[in-house]
Amino acid sequence: MEQQQALTHWKKLVNPDYIGAYTIMDGTTDKELVVTIEKVVRQQVLGADGKKEECTVAYLKGQKPFILNATNQKLITSALGTPFIENWAGQKITLYVARVKAFGDTVDALRVRPKKPALPELTPASDRWQGAVMALKNGDTTIAAIKQNLILSAANEQLLNAAKDETI
Repeated sequence: MEQQQALTHWKKLVNPDYIGAYTIMDGTTDKELVVTIEKVVRQQVLGADGKKEECTVAYLKGQKPFILNATNQKLITSALGTPFIENWAGQKITLYVARVKAFGDTVDALRVRPKKPALPELTPASDRWQGAVMALKNGDTTIAAIKQNLILSAANEQLLNAAKDETI
């Protein structure tokens, strides 16, 4: 069976200033994108029609900013369990493409999953274990920082701390 090649959405060629559904569409599979919110602000946005509009914009780590409509703001509130935008900073959300009715047409829209993405678990068998040990030894990270991105059981935290304290 021949594997389907990823396709390029025409909107990717336009290179707009904001992330959109086309960002994660490649024509082969339904994709999701887990992103980290850096901050959420109100700001003037220049639309495709050249008009300025006051919008809520989420700045995402490593991605273009995301203009948040009311639907996505409600979904983020559901996923993160808080309606306060200051509490969204540093939190992860999952983006996906949904077909929605808008302006008399059915279009692809970027949506937020209503649940926080599951974090992978850090165990001694994980590919990331030795990197975490070295980062702790070098002072490049903390247990608290690791727990923001990975599940770390109490037993594995003890093992990680013991490994960190071992001499080379």
